[in-house]
Amino acid sequence: MRRSRFTEDQIIGVLRLHEGRVKTADLCRRHGISDATFYTWKSKYGRLTVSDVARLRALEDENRWLKKLLAESMWDVSALKNLLGKN
Repeated sequence: MRRSRFTEDQIIGVLRLHEGRVKTADLCRRHGISDATFYTWKSKYGRLTVSDVARLRALEDENRWLKKLLAESMWDVSALKNLLGKN
């Protein structure tokens, strides 16, 4: 998946500028983004604060780690079943 040029903190900053009554077209032009990107950001990050984004990032990292543990465990079980089945 392609990484964004903007961090979550920067995205929140852009959305806060829009709340400060800056026009969407001017904001998009200033930051070099399209209107579609802006509205996608608004739907995803519109109600979040910087601390919420940090907590969300931590939860996503923990979820990624747990999925990795589960996959490794399932792989070990599958390998053991194959060894036991061949005897």
